[in-house]
Amino acid sequence: MGKKRESMTQEQWTAVDRYFTDLLVPPDPALDAALQTSAAAGLPPHNVSPNQGKLLLLLAQIQGARTILEIGTLGGYSTIWLARALPSDGRLITLEADPKHAEVARANIAHAGLADIVDLRLGQALSTLPQIAAEGHSPFDLIFIDADKPNNPHYFAWALKLSRRGSLIIADNVVRNGAVVDAASGDPSVQGVRRFNELLASEPRVSATAIQTVGSKGYDGFAIAIVTTDQ
Repeated sequence: MGKKRESMTQEQWTAVDRYFTDLLVPPDPALDAALQTSAAAGLPPHNVSPNQGKLLLLLAQIQGARTILEIGTLGGYSTIWLARALPSDGRLITLEADPKHAEVARANIAHAGLADIVDLRLGQALSTLPQIAAEGHSPFDLIFIDADKPNNPHYFAWALKLSRRGSLIIADNVVRNGAVVDAASGDPSVQGVRRFNELLASEPRVSATAIQTVGSKGYDGFAIAIVTTDQ
């Protein structure tokens, strides 16, 4: 009965997501193509859902963001949503470790007409982040963390270094289907997220919260923090 109930719940979550997406997130050729080409290339289906993408766009617009840093590009789907919130002279730097993912993302970003706004950096983020700091691109108005979860604590440390008072830091996948509450979990991703959450709680330079979400992507959630002091 438990598995049947879980399946029915996922079906309902997906149906509700579809309902809101049909109402509030109109079909978009570039975004739809990004999903299709990513799937055709065999990329993992870890992109945000359409209504989550729209949320990222709205948050960036509310923030009045002119500069965005994204850690974890995948096929560029969330990148397109975020870049569309920027003014014509805005800048988004996105970091991707996998060459195949980066190749697909570059094509998707170009197809969306955003190649002049988006700077995709190939390489391990913990290697490219120091380069970005040295180039003087910071502070960023918004930083979106959506990469390998074991390194979330390191990404958060870099996000603080590359931010300013008022910067938004958003992290995806912080609930892990509820496993985040398991302190004894042997999953490195769960432990990385738990350490990240603990750092959010203990860091005096930010004010943060975390939200559980359900939908077509299952049961997960995101954390959002605002930097409250000058770095």
